[in-house]
Amino acid sequence: MKNDIEIAQEAKMLPIAQIAQGLGLGEDDIELYGKYKAKVSLDVWEKVKKQPSGKLILVTAITPTPAGEGKTTTTVGLGQALNRVGKKAVIALREPSLGPSFGIKGGAAGGGYAQVVPMEDINLHFTGDIHAVTTAHNLLAAMLDNHLHQGNHLNIDPRQVVLRRVMDLNERALRNIVLGLGGKINGVPRESGFDISVASEVMAALCLATDLMNLKERFKRIVAAYTYDGKPVTADDLKAAGAMALLMKDAIKPNLVQTLENTPAFIHGGPFANIAHGANSIMATRLGLKLADYTVTEAGFGADLGAEKFMDIVCRYGDMKPDAIVLVATIRALKNHGGVPKQLLNEINMQALEEGAANLEKHLENIQKYGVPVVVALNEFPTDTQEEIDLIIKKCSALGAQVSLSQVWEKGGAGGEDLARMVIRAAEAPNAYKPLYDLDLPLKAKIEKICTEIYGADGVSYASDADKQLKRFTEMGYGQLPVCIAKTQYSLSDNADLKGRPRGFTVTIREAKLSAGAGFIVALTGTIMTMPGLGKTPAAEMIDIKADGEIVGLF
Repeated sequence: MKNDIEIAQEAKMLPIAQIAQGLGLGEDDIELYGKYKAKVSLDVWEKVKKQPSGKLILVTAITPTPAGEGKTTTTVGLGQALNRVGKKAVIALREPSLGPSFGIKGGAAGGGYAQVVPMEDINLHFTGDIHAVTTAHNLLAAMLDNHLHQGNHLNIDPRQVVLRRVMDLNERALRNIVLGLGGKINGVPRESGFDISVASEVMAALCLATDLMNLKERFKRIVAAYTYDGKPVTADDLKAAGAMALLMKDAIKPNLVQTLENTPAFIHGGPFANIAHGANSIMATRLGLKLADYTVTEAGFGADLGAEKFMDIVCRYGDMKPDAIVLVATIRALKNHGGVPKQLLNEINMQALEEGAANLEKHLENIQKYGVPVVVALNEFPTDTQEEIDLIIKKCSALGAQVSLSQVWEKGGAGGEDLARMVIRAAEAPNAYKPLYDLDLPLKAKIEKICTEIYGADGVSYASDADKQLKRFTEMGYGQLPVCIAKTQYSLSDNADLKGRPRGFTVTIREAKLSAGAGFIVALTGTIMTMPGLGKTPAAEMIDIKADGEIVGLF
């Protein structure tokens, strides 16, 4: 079979104006970025906001493994399948970061015959949104350092500057730096560092904002530093919020593209789910809900990360709730959770599958805590046997969940029609959505509820710094914010080596950060990094462009 990029390059795309027309959007409602990409005018929301909302479907997954689960592929394939069975559907996805695209993880446009296109553009610079986020963030950083250099009238303590700079690449050498060297003319020397752009609070604020003025208000609240007497210094204090919002005037508009089967796709915003909240913009999702019968979106990594944050953070700020949740799994990945190495996953191993299925069961239990109907999408592989499939169906049935065998990677929408019908039925079922925790709980109580109920930890321990930071944030008046836990995606625990369903562990919170503009407290666990590094053989070594413009090696 052809690889992903070959399939994408053979796609018969429709002009994006035609895709927009299918959603009821005219030429004045979109801004073209070439023939196959467009931004949707902010004025469209004012036209459609009073229309009835369609159904919201959230796609999540088991704990990721090297075997792959196909969550984005399932999201795209489900959107295509819903259209095939007679429903008007759109999908809403995050924008891929250049860091993973040139690093280890690769792009994020789906796979096989369930992709969004133009795939190369989406995985590269796209419409420049992440560059705008990077520039707006670094403008604030530049204005802060300039303020220190120009006399420091706000009495900022250089040792308590919490804002770092960002870039959209994996660059471990910049995690910790000293800046301002070279004499008085070059600023005030101090320690700092870089995060990846998609970990920026500017990105999180973009994806949780409801319009441009709401985004500007969020920028005003960003705490960049503290004074010598411990008072917060915000972007508003530094008079930076207006210029930052100006830089985002185009980036805030949702991007419209299409799938291989010409299903409309909004791709907008891209916060990481192991560092930030892991969902595309609220603006894109709610637009989809007004323009279609079904909007299919996804939450990053496993359900313990992206889905938890979607349910406890995004739904609150977006005033929305999923009508159904799809939990993606593969037999190969479950065997990996049961201890089988990647090179042996094609072999039958019922004992390992039995043990690895505990990971799927835990995620199912977690989703059911939120009161939303759930369907399991089991991505089929040629090596799957009926005995293995029957075991997973039995496990899920015991927890009250239906299972659909999905073949969207191989067959596109046609391979997901059973899943689509199952999702339609689930979305009509009773829905008792409720967040996991109340906002008036203390910050530590919120953290502990997530760690014990979602991760399955016995308890939580706090490094002395984290303990002081959480107390400080509460005293500053931020105790009622939701919490966003930064954790490894490779385990339900905070230890990436613990596969399956770990038990008997304690989560360690080593640091807490305030994201007042985005509207949450970040609790960092284990060794989670906000700036990834490149692997020994980064994907960039295989990526190239030919003389005729053909891109190779992107997948």
